[in-house]
Amino acid sequence: MKTLMTKKYNTPFLKTTLIACGLLATPLIATSQTKPATGAQGKVAATKAGTQVTKPPIAFAYIDLATNASDMPGGMMGGAMQGAQSGGFFGALGGMARGGTGNNDRGNVFGNTHSMGFASGRFMDVSVFTNKNTSLTDANQMIPAGMNFGDSLKLLAPVPEKPVQYTPSEETPSEPSYEKPKGKISIYWGCGETIRPGQPRTLDAAKASPEDYAKFFTMRGKVTKGARSQPGNPAWPNKSDDRKVPDTASLVGQHQFVGNGIPESFKLNLASNNDLMSAIELVQTKKAGGVGLEWKSVPNTRGYFISVMGGQAGGGDNPEVIVWTSSELPDFGFGLVDYQANADVDKWLNEKVILPASTTKCDVPKGIFGEQGAGMLRMIAYGSDAYFAYPPRPSDPKIAWEPDWQTKLRMKSTYSSILGGMGDMGGRRSNNASQAEQQQRPEQKEEPKVKATDVLKGLLGF
Repeated sequence: MKTLMTKKYNTPFLKTTLIACGLLATPLIATSQTKPATGAQGKVAATKAGTQVTKPPIAFAYIDLATNASDMPGGMMGGAMQGAQSGGFFGALGGMARGGTGNNDRGNVFGNTHSMGFASGRFMDVSVFTNKNTSLTDANQMIPAGMNFGDSLKLLAPVPEKPVQYTPSEETPSEPSYEKPKGKISIYWGCGETIRPGQPRTLDAAKASPEDYAKFFTMRGKVTKGARSQPGNPAWPNKSDDRKVPDTASLVGQHQFVGNGIPESFKLNLASNNDLMSAIELVQTKKAGGVGLEWKSVPNTRGYFISVMGGQAGGGDNPEVIVWTSSELPDFGFGLVDYQANADVDKWLNEKVILPASTTKCDVPKGIFGEQGAGMLRMIAYGSDAYFAYPPRPSDPKIAWEPDWQTKLRMKSTYSSILGGMGDMGGRRSNNASQAEQQQRPEQKEEPKVKATDVLKGLLGF
């Protein structure tokens, strides 16, 4: 996969910083169980938990659920999606500033659950694997009527790519050139109206050593396994069925996976706490240089995390990347705006890196991004991982557990926007002001509104 960047941010400083931050792409009913069975997809032999022998399941399914919301218009969202596909988060910012091109309505594409929130709607990625048929090409998922999606979904595995034949060629060696990086990156953290003492932490790229970089970039977040579309793993959505998940869809009820080599017992019932999460409803209010954030509580959430990444417009040859997060500890947080395991969420809740589920307000302190600054806001409400297996784990540790199948389900709800919202981007008067209000100030001329895309173009150098 190529990484697409414009010349404006194709500099050693930005490339090093953004890759380190994870902002650039690099080449590349059964009852719920408290713990998964060991050896997913049969790659690990039977293990022991205490004195109980646990064997890998015959079949394994993944279900990833995501609800994404945003107040950004379709053109910006389409451009962000296009940029994110190959340029990561920073590519998404560039695409957002330029706007989408062509037809952005591609239906439902596998991987939209990881779209970083730039695809609004409800999404589900599903895949299944069986040790009894490792070359499985297709399967069916029987679904409940509440999904409003018919009786079943057709899962398809991609066709393996043909081997590429390497042909030797003459290569002329060249001397690599190196440009000393310029610019700074600063991090702020914690909710509140004012910047806390000791902030920000700033890294000067021109002076920093590799050790300085290692100490500076504190980032929690772990990559957990989920649905995958690869040979031997039939998945949905796919090229044959790219329907979008209806806004009214509910997964509550019985699901069954059917296919050659999949056990007939592969049936599970999902409850309301395993369903698609509600959308985040975020309200942003500007407060004399800061921004107040307020939202409705999202049911079935374990906690929240918010991050803003931006800078000062017109950085020129000495750019400054600015990051703020809602954490009580300094953390860039780019790895946190995605699925996280229950145990990790609970750990980071205890460390006050993640906001408790009871939280409904958080202020971005004034003075961080400045009057002409801009920032991309991302927020996540974490759902809970759930494991289902059949037959259930025996209570007697002397009896081996040999499950026919196991399913892992993950949930999240995300929100993306420009810091301050998509309304009055530049602090100008709103177009919603009444005619009477305007007549009361005849001596004042309405200043031109600052568009979100203009702010982003200034920040990114377009």
